[in-house]
Amino acid sequence: MSVEAVQETSDNQSANRVGPSAAGPRPLLVYDGDCGFCGYWARYWQKLTGDSVDYKPYQEVAAQYPSIAVTDFQRAVQYITPDGHRASAAEASFRTLSHARGKGIWFALYRHLPGFAAVSELAYAFIAAHREAFYRISLLLWGRDNEPPRHDLVAFLFLRFFGLIYLSAFVSFGVQALGLIGSHGILPLAQMLDAVADRVGPERFFLMPMVFWWNASDFAIQAVCWAGAGLSLLLVFNLLPRLSLFLLYVLYLSLFYGGQVFMAYQWDTFLLEAGLLALLLSFATTPGVWLLRWLLFRFMFMSGVVKLLSVDPNWWNLSALSYHFLTQPLPTPLAWYAAQLPPGVLKFATGGTFFIELVLPFLIFCPRRLRFVAAFGILLLQSCILMTGNYNWFNLQTMLLCLPLFDDAALQTIVPRRLIWLLPARAENTKPPRGGTAIVGALALLIVLCGVMKMDERFGGSPPVVALEDWLVEPLRIVSSYGLFASMTTERDEIVIEGSNDGIEWREYEFRYKPGDVARRPHWNIPHQPRLDWQMWFAALDDPQHLPWFGQFIRRLLENEPEVTALLAKNPFPDRPPRYVRAQFYSYTYAASTEKAKGLWWDRRLLGLYFPVVHLQDE
Repeated sequence: MSVEAVQETSDNQSANRVGPSAAGPRPLLVYDGDCGFCGYWARYWQKLTGDSVDYKPYQEVAAQYPSIAVTDFQRAVQYITPDGHRASAAEASFRTLSHARGKGIWFALYRHLPGFAAVSELAYAFIAAHREAFYRISLLLWGRDNEPPRHDLVAFLFLRFFGLIYLSAFVSFGVQALGLIGSHGILPLAQMLDAVADRVGPERFFLMPMVFWWNASDFAIQAVCWAGAGLSLLLVFNLLPRLSLFLLYVLYLSLFYGGQVFMAYQWDTFLLEAGLLALLLSFATTPGVWLLRWLLFRFMFMSGVVKLLSVDPNWWNLSALSYHFLTQPLPTPLAWYAAQLPPGVLKFATGGTFFIELVLPFLIFCPRRLRFVAAFGILLLQSCILMTGNYNWFNLQTMLLCLPLFDDAALQTIVPRRLIWLLPARAENTKPPRGGTAIVGALALLIVLCGVMKMDERFGGSPPVVALEDWLVEPLRIVSSYGLFASMTTERDEIVIEGSNDGIEWREYEFRYKPGDVARRPHWNIPHQPRLDWQMWFAALDDPQHLPWFGQFIRRLLENEPEVTALLAKNPFPDRPPRYVRAQFYSYTYAASTEKAKGLWWDRRLLGLYFPVVHLQDE
């Protein structure tokens, strides 16, 4: 049958009337009661439309409609209006769905989008000719008791757990803030603000929005951190959640800019973007769930893409994990054991990483059971990363983003029933407040479009020249680029800082988490983010002349500044500052099994001087 014939048939069907005597008080969908596929979806649609549409098998009502041939009932569903008009096949399906909230777009496309009706009728005819196969597929993808998806419980639990993520981030930075950006820290915030104000002028308020423009004192820094912690607890306990989410976003955006190089990590922008979507979720459940899925897709998929685009041979030949467990910034104790796995196992795991990052993300937008497959795959990958590497709350947040891939029906099978009854009453599929629908829709469209543009940039596309991008999206970090471990380092070089009073006897400064003493076991620090330790890992990959913060750090050690030395595990000069400080460069490898049995975790070899001997009289 040609497309023109299908369209003509559809038009003729729309003009059919069954007679006013047969019309009912509500629209009626008549389906084949002997067809498992027809009954399966009729029951599902009935749950969607509620009392707006009646549903009957033709075996019960065919006699009431003598103008409709039995073969027509058997061929396709029939939609009969109260005034006696009828439609069938795809048009009948879309007319029925138009009575369900949020589903009217399909009928609008059928009526107004050229070609959509013809393609829909062809697709319907194909499915109708293979009903048994599609019935089995439906059972496989949606389950026997297919319910309209609800996400009230999902949204409620997501926001409560997201409050814990925020709490981890604020407390983690709060215990380090004064040593990093305080008035006596490595990079004093007030000095940075003065420099920006002199260079940029009034535009600074738009380009770097933060509360610290009003006050950059040590008290203000601490107030922002601990206010964020308090608001996080309010969110956890569902007290003023919308206000808390808004203020949490504002405060963390302030720390993002105020933290300077110590906040320049993907997980900080990842938290900000997720925080904005969590705020949207609190106003509108359905758009919020879909936008969180979109964020998870972009994050996971682009993490795989950047590995391939980097043309790093270690990713292409699947040898990357042979180096990763040694060279990652802060390994856990289990990383030593993972590094001992056979090369074949590590290659298989690398291939599995690509599969999870490049293939499974597309299942995020598929029917529910395929979404579950994506969720479990991502959870498996993130669990393995979490066990072998210290990445603060990053993996925990990624795992939490898998929650919107489920629905309330799935969660109710694992969440204790008693706990569900204890949960506060939740609005059914929360709608935006009156007048807010357009705002929510505009924000959602902006986020999706900007996400597509960010992905295109990663693929080599030109960044868009859009004022909105420069004055809204980028400053507010509404959408960011993602992609982890694009290139794999194959050797682990560590900076060991030493101090001396006479230039002959040198004592080592010990960091809290990064490798130093070869006999010290790697620590667990999840969900804490030791930002100085992380910066030392990046510093080992760069020239110290390109790192202004490193020279400032050395100066603070020469001054024995207590706020800075508090960031370290061991200060070898607790009573008086050293006269000289230098930084040595070492190559670290994991100790062999025989050495580890003696209590050694690392082997190291001196490479040379990383930073020259200096004292306070030096420039």
